[in-house]
Amino acid sequence: MDTRMFGEELRKLGFTFFSGVPCSYLKNLINYAINEYDYVAAANEGDAVAIASAAYIGGRKSVVLMQNSGLTNAVSPLSSLIYPFRIPLLGFVSLRGEPGVPDEPQHELMGKVTTQLLELMDVEWQYLSKDLEEAKVQLIQANEQIARNRPFFFVVKKGTFDTEPLKKQQNSIHSNQTIRHAHKNNQTPTRYEALAVINSVKDRDTVQLATTGKTGRELYEIEDASNNLYMVGSMGCIGSFGLGLALSQPGKNIVVIDGDGSLLMRMGSLATNGYYSPGNMIHILLDNNAHESTGGQSTVSHNVDFVNIAASCGYTKSIHVHNLEELRACLHEWKETKGLTFLYIKISKQSKAQLARPRIKPHEVKERLKRFIQNGPIKIKEVDGS
Repeated sequence: MDTRMFGEELRKLGFTFFSGVPCSYLKNLINYAINEYDYVAAANEGDAVAIASAAYIGGRKSVVLMQNSGLTNAVSPLSSLIYPFRIPLLGFVSLRGEPGVPDEPQHELMGKVTTQLLELMDVEWQYLSKDLEEAKVQLIQANEQIARNRPFFFVVKKGTFDTEPLKKQQNSIHSNQTIRHAHKNNQTPTRYEALAVINSVKDRDTVQLATTGKTGRELYEIEDASNNLYMVGSMGCIGSFGLGLALSQPGKNIVVIDGDGSLLMRMGSLATNGYYSPGNMIHILLDNNAHESTGGQSTVSHNVDFVNIAASCGYTKSIHVHNLEELRACLHEWKETKGLTFLYIKISKQSKAQLARPRIKPHEVKERLKRFIQNGPIKIKEVDGS
């Protein structure tokens, strides 16, 4: 089928933001997306889902593209981000290892279970027709599902798209301009204390994204507000989610609050963030050297120099913060100067006792955040933490 004509049908339906990981079966559609649309090359398929999901919340109709082997990499965000938040993404997944079609041995099992896997995750799907007129009808059907807040995936067989040459790509280079290493003792405040400082600095243009576990729950207790999002699953995806929202909403200040266990799980996202380098995003790592939400098991963060890693990935500023005063000062500085910024602060393993869970459902969090982005802030309630 004519790739460009198919791409124009996507445009007519409003799909203009793409993220994915290459596959030879999808290369022509990916090339077209790179040539004609906003395309974010993710480090892995799970990150691509997170990036596209946030772009949808930011007002863009989004598409993810991946090989079916990478579908397994995307299971976590598809099942614990897309499903509970009811985020309607359009997806294209290749059918490597299709039964009866010669292919490499590593694709054999995935070729058998790709569609079953989509069904298990409650994702509507169809085999994409190679006939353009039939494919147009399928796109309309998919768009109807998207309008109902349902994801829809096309399974793409070999030879579906005709040749679309990749235009010469201009690779940009974003390098670190400021790096500040540890040079004095760390105060190691509690997570709650650090979150309270972060929350106190926000303004009417701020969106706060909190990673999975106690980080989101403690932010909820400090203040549940329409400009907060609490990631209930998809561990490791908050940085990529922040990238998608920052790119789709350049007028908002995107504050990403991460944890050491989370960031270690998907460190490739640092490279993607550094390359696309949204100046309206600040990435704050609260490191307690533990998976505290699941019992306090140690992470390997004590053996990792996150400040240097973020700097080498292209974050404009990468700063070791020693105490709450420095944290507050760095946040104020970022609001004035912008630039993709990474803040690292060591915190204690202590958590707030009797920690509540959000009483608002994830899909309600998504909807009110969309309203906040479109219409401005609407405060829901305040909790004093007592």
